Amino acid sequence: MKHLRSALAFSVMLLAGCGGTPAPVASIANPPVTALTELPQPSADDGVRASRVAFIGPFTELRVEVFGVPDMQRDIMTDGKGGFTFPLVGELDAGGKTTDVIAEEIRSKLAGRYVRDPQVTVNFKSPTTPFSLQSMSVIVDGQVEKSGAYPVVGRVTLMRAVALAGGTTEYAKMDDVVIFRTVEGKEYAGLYNLGAIQRGNYADPEVFPNDVIIVGDSPQRRRMRDLLQSVPALLSPIILLASELRR
Repeated sequence: MKHLRSALAFSVMLLAGCGGTPAPVASIANPPVTALTELPQPSADDGVRASRVAFIGPFTELRVEVFGVPDMQRDIMTDGKGGFTFPLVGELDAGGKTTDVIAEEIRSKLAGRYVRDPQVTVNFKSPTTPFSLQSMSVIVDGQVEKSGAYPVVGRVTLMRAVALAGGTTEYAKMDDVVIFRTVEGKEYAGLYNLGAIQRGNYADPEVFPNDVIIVGDSPQRRRMRDLLQSVPALLSPIILLASELRR
């Protein structure tokens, strides 16, 4: 899959160099690469074919139980970001995580300190299916502050998804943001210029559950950092100014 995504990204970049709208899309299902004006939207059937792993989201009802400790058997409602507070554990950031992951976080924080060998279970209080809110998430990776899976609640755009991941890092390549999407068994990749979107140059595209967003890395920014660390501090403003003039 990693190689497939690399090939997709490369194909999209080739299309980007041909001019036109700064949001080309490519499909590799039937070569050669085909340029589209926008990514196709997934259908309900795509949700069925997607991963059936359920993720905790905002306002999710959970049943948390620590075996043998009655005071730690309770129903929980997550907040608007998917978090909740649990006795002796404190705040837990559960948004975009599975119930097994949260159960292990609770167990590790209780073990040895409050309960000798805690057995923790976390389950969705209401029955869940692949169509439920908890399974609707988007993956954000690359040069963002907090990579991970984030619930898609209502309409979520590319900028919103990146914001959920804490925003971009200082090394992010704003014109190299790729959305990977599967529609009717075909793999698609769309290349977007996040900086141009933020400036209002073109519309902020909507993202959908099971999309994968990758924010690219800027080698130039990393080289500038290394250069600044290798020269006397007195010269840094000059280098910074020269860098600004070249933009």
